[in-house]
Amino acid sequence: MEVTKWLLGWGLCLSYVFCGAQSHLTLPWDGDNQKSQVSQWIGLVKVTITYFSPDVTGPQGESRQGKIWGDLVPYNDGKPYPWRAGANHNTTISLSHDVAIEGKSLKAGVYGLHMIPAEDQWTVIFSHNSTSWGSFTYDEREDALRVQVSPQKAGYNEWLTYEFSNRLPDRTTVNLYWENLVIPFTISADVNNLYLENIRLELRDEAGFTWESWYEAAKFCLENEINYREALNWVNRSISGDYFSNENAENLLVKAGLLERMGKTEAAEIAADKAMELGTADQLYQYGRRLIREDRPQKALEVFQLNHRRHGDAWPVHLGLGRGYRNTGDTKNALKHFKLALKDAPNNRQTINIQKIIDQLKGHSD
Repeated sequence: MEVTKWLLGWGLCLSYVFCGAQSHLTLPWDGDNQKSQVSQWIGLVKVTITYFSPDVTGPQGESRQGKIWGDLVPYNDGKPYPWRAGANHNTTISLSHDVAIEGKSLKAGVYGLHMIPAEDQWTVIFSHNSTSWGSFTYDEREDALRVQVSPQKAGYNEWLTYEFSNRLPDRTTVNLYWENLVIPFTISADVNNLYLENIRLELRDEAGFTWESWYEAAKFCLENEINYREALNWVNRSISGDYFSNENAENLLVKAGLLERMGKTEAAEIAADKAMELGTADQLYQYGRRLIREDRPQKALEVFQLNHRRHGDAWPVHLGLGRGYRNTGDTKNALKHFKLALKDAPNNRQTINIQKIIDQLKGHSD
């Protein structure tokens, strides 16, 4: 009798344990919707989308083609809840830095990504709640941002997929593809200012103990046409800072460029002249190239000619003269110097590129 009571009691206890416990087994996702993740950088900004990817073919092998949009994913006003923009758990989007979505500001963080589909215009929702199962507990009061986008026709995609396109230095487009539609939205970032903030921090660390770092920081500002006053201080640290200074053609030319952008022409010429005295054939060539990019072809030609007087036939003196004469309209002299450069080309890639330029110039002169 006591044994029977003991067994009954133990059985009830086991029943309570097994009925009340949650499984910790790793099992396939509901509907066999595989978990996916895709990331893209916009400069320093990392964007990561995590989602579960359903397919057009149903769980029992049935075709749902033509029944996805407006049926399986209904067109509605978002009530009682929007679409989770995937399957299973929340689709989430993680942003390492502040960005703009379709031109509207959004802080760094992790957001639940939801959408309200419609035939002509979709609403894309970024929710502060990123940990729910789907959209079933979605609350509009948790919205961080809503934007309106237009769906577009696309080639057939069996699996719901997120991809990044138009990957430019300061922006990219997120595309949700499924069946025959793509829903795009643009993410942009103030990339240059993010780099500046990072540069300022790095210059306070180990990087700040080399002249190259201060030079590269100033050069970044010159090339991106930003922050001239601070950049001038940086390049001066590179030229004459304590312990790690190194006055050379590279940092002097950056200094000259910054001074010129700031309207200090006389000081810019002094720095440039000093750089000419110190510069190697390649450094003067690169300076001339920069002047061409800045639409100053005559000044570039003068630099290339000076390079010839200083360094004779050293590579890439004739290549520079070819570019200089070409950009000032002197095809005859351009061809002459490009042919001389071709003879001394240091590698196959340069040989091919110079030959292409020669062929183009011959075509124009015929």
